[in-house]
Amino acid sequence: MQLIKELVSIPSPSGNTNEVITYVENYLAECQIETRRNRKGGLLATIPGRDNSHHRMLTAHVDTLGAIVKEIKASGRLTIDLIGGFNYNSIEGEYCKIESSSGKMFTGTILMHQTSVHVYKDAGKAERNQANMEIRLDETVKNADDVRALGIEVGDFVSFDPRVEVTDNGFIKSRHLDDKASVALLLMLMKQIKEEKLLLPYTTHFLISNNEEIGYGGNSNITPETVEYLAVDMGAMGDGQSTDEYTVSICVKDASGPYHYELRKNLTNLAKEHNIGFKLDIYPYYGSDASAAIRSGHDIVHGLIGPGIDSSHAFERTHKDSLENTAKLLYHYVKSAMVL
Repeated sequence: MQLIKELVSIPSPSGNTNEVITYVENYLAECQIETRRNRKGGLLATIPGRDNSHHRMLTAHVDTLGAIVKEIKASGRLTIDLIGGFNYNSIEGEYCKIESSSGKMFTGTILMHQTSVHVYKDAGKAERNQANMEIRLDETVKNADDVRALGIEVGDFVSFDPRVEVTDNGFIKSRHLDDKASVALLLMLMKQIKEEKLLLPYTTHFLISNNEEIGYGGNSNITPETVEYLAVDMGAMGDGQSTDEYTVSICVKDASGPYHYELRKNLTNLAKEHNIGFKLDIYPYYGSDASAAIRSGHDIVHGLIGPGIDSSHAFERTHKDSLENTAKLLYHYVKSAMVL
């Protein structure tokens, strides 16, 4: 829980992830696990296994939803363009940070232009869209020139306040649990492998990707020897879904199509064998790093699991039981035999 809190508190919208990648890099260095960065800015760690002719890869992503400054308005407020797939209504009233190209941080609030009900009769009916929503800077700015004098310009990244909180009864609620909860799980798994001096059956790569929310985080750095590729992301919850906040979700199919049947059965059997709470599910409007890797032409067996996350791409929440069940399945998976 503490590791997740630290990760979600580091701003990292897709396209601006160096700080959080550095955090992960330092964490793994303390565990004496070597890493290297790829050209896209992601991080790769490799743990040698007994069999080096067949490899596994597990991936989770540190990039998050966010925004970018599209326009500096004459009023001194900012128009934004969204990074990632979410709706404007999910960020209305949210505190945010704007990082200038010099690295200086500014704070603000994302609001409807027609927020005041004392002025705008139809404030509640106005559409939540790019034209109507803007950032109110916490600075004395009266026009566009005042904003530019601060060093803020078109193209500056905007990150959302995670508002992370852990409750006494085991819930963690925060923005960006997608996918920093699973990043924390992979970091803890690597640490556990190192501390227990486990010899894995196969050389296993761990990719911390940084472009998943825009569709191409995990389709590079896959070695020719890689047979199985497991994305560790989030289980989607809602009407018609079986995923919940207390079990590990094993994805059967998402918008890209079915995941590998034999790998899915292996994950299910491992969960049953080790008394791990799980749910099988279909995510109708979803794509993962594993599906991106398949689309890019890699000849791999692909799968997708993760903790169940309520209100994904908005005000997210999960429970420690879901995290623990996901962690257990990951631990037994990396020790298991491949399906091919």
